[in-house]
Amino acid sequence: MANSFIAEHSLEYPGGYQRSVGPVLGRFMTALREGKILAVKGVDGRKIVPPQEYDPVTSDAIGSKAEDFVEVGPAGRVVSWSWVNEPRIGKHPLSVPFAFALIRLDGADTTMLHAVDCGTPEGIATGTRVAPRWRTDRVGKITDIECFTVMADGEQPVLAPARTNLPGDDTEEGDVTGMNSQFRLDYRVPAGASTRRYLNGLGEGKIIGGRAPSSTEVYAASRGTDPKTGEPTSIEVEIADTGCVTTFCIVNIPGLSELAPEIPYVSAQILLDGADNMMFGLIRGCAVEDVHMGMRVKAKWADELAPSHNSILYYEPTGEPDAPYEHYKDNL
Repeated sequence: MANSFIAEHSLEYPGGYQRSVGPVLGRFMTALREGKILAVKGVDGRKIVPPQEYDPVTSDAIGSKAEDFVEVGPAGRVVSWSWVNEPRIGKHPLSVPFAFALIRLDGADTTMLHAVDCGTPEGIATGTRVAPRWRTDRVGKITDIECFTVMADGEQPVLAPARTNLPGDDTEEGDVTGMNSQFRLDYRVPAGASTRRYLNGLGEGKIIGGRAPSSTEVYAASRGTDPKTGEPTSIEVEIADTGCVTTFCIVNIPGLSELAPEIPYVSAQILLDGADNMMFGLIRGCAVEDVHMGMRVKAKWADELAPSHNSILYYEPTGEPDAPYEHYKDNL
């Protein structure tokens, strides 16, 4: 499509996402490391797997005692399933076509979600008997079960093999208390008509907003609809590149972005003249301790303009008197 803009983004936790798991999930994960699957008993005696810290019916705390846990499975039956014909490398648990299935393990009263390696969609059905395929390098995560596989009639599940990543003789392994998950999400966002209009304006040194026909409120960088009424902001309005600081933050943490200036720096919400919403921008051209609410600022444009947010480098003080509080009090 002509004049189409696509932004590519990545969301990632450097070093992985670290979290504690608590005593209930910790016991479940410790058992997975040992090649066993545990359920927790609910208030009514139901066996819940994966275990929960609170009863799903009464909200009472459960799992505080060792006798609250019982081993289930390892085999079970498929309750429902969905086929994945084109697995995404690094995103799905298997590199070959597989099924995601809700599995009720033998002895359990709830279902557990996991992958089933069954070759083709014809290889799985509601009621199919499945058993886990365990990894040998188990660490105490749900991925210690690589997937489930289909069992033939009368076939017995294979017990988990011995671990290959046992700690040294002088190391006490202990229970699982936390987990680290590597996380990265890459995604693309195509610009809609309003965003393309705004970006094209930046390429011409203009800030373009939009207004709905039935409203007087103008929204800089409108996303296409009036946030109050949902009506399309079909009327194009050019907005000034001057405004005032409403709220702001002095940033003292390095490494938040490759594009961030040297710390300390100020990130601010700016109410542009002629707009009824705020724009985000960096404040430069003065000491960080001099930035304040109501400060009048003006956009500093790049020497070479492009249909990109980078066309505005930052905002700098104009030296004008501060905007009165009444002007921006509804935009805090």
